[in-house]
Amino acid sequence: MIASSSSPLLRGSWVLALVATALALALLAHGAIPQWAGYHVFADTRGWLGLPNAENLLSNLPFALIGLWGWRAASRSIAWRAFSAALIGTAFGSALYHWAPGNAALVADRLPIAWACAALLCGFLGERVDARWTSAPVLSAALVTASCSVALWWLGEQQGHGDLRAYLFVQFLPMLLVPAALLMKLPALRPDAIGANTWWTVLGLYAAAKLMEVADQTVFDALAFTSGHTLKHLLAAVAALCLLRAVGRGAQLR
Repeated sequence: MIASSSSPLLRGSWVLALVATALALALLAHGAIPQWAGYHVFADTRGWLGLPNAENLLSNLPFALIGLWGWRAASRSIAWRAFSAALIGTAFGSALYHWAPGNAALVADRLPIAWACAALLCGFLGERVDARWTSAPVLSAALVTASCSVALWWLGEQQGHGDLRAYLFVQFLPMLLVPAALLMKLPALRPDAIGANTWWTVLGLYAAAKLMEVADQTVFDALAFTSGHTLKHLLAAVAALCLLRAVGRGAQLR
């Protein structure tokens, strides 16, 4: 699809590029963002059947199940298959991290999360802006960039001055570009594209997940049987399921 210089799609692309640039410049202007003290301290440290931090660890299982199902549902989409694979990686990486929280294990946790963000953004832009976003070269470049964002943080930590800005850029860029594109009402390029209602649901679930992450101790104090961090995992998994169900329904239209 070739857009004229005055087309809404081209104007929308420029707006999305400006949003991405604004986020990058804001992070640069902010200065280094270190990992905050107490990051590895979670409200719920209860064990179960020999498993440490059992609820935070076991609540990663839905990511693996949804990722395995999504891999099959997204059989014709390289971007959504990459997203499904990243979910499986997130299940194992996060479980490893919650087994023994620490910076080394956190690398295994953050890498697949960064991959999932990159694949999700490529999938969305491929459906709303330009199909080339879901091509193998572009997707590969996005995944490499996501990997580098985690590597930059880790190398900085090794030298005593870790900086999360690159990782935060990768993680939050989709959460800015997706609603921006939806608010501009950029049309789907294919009839099997994920609908706007699904995307708004996913954004709401992800926002709720981040809120639960911040309110980890507060939720645990109020509920006692579970913590905010566990609910964060479950809400994020439901968001991923919503996306991949829509991908599966779209595949039936082809």
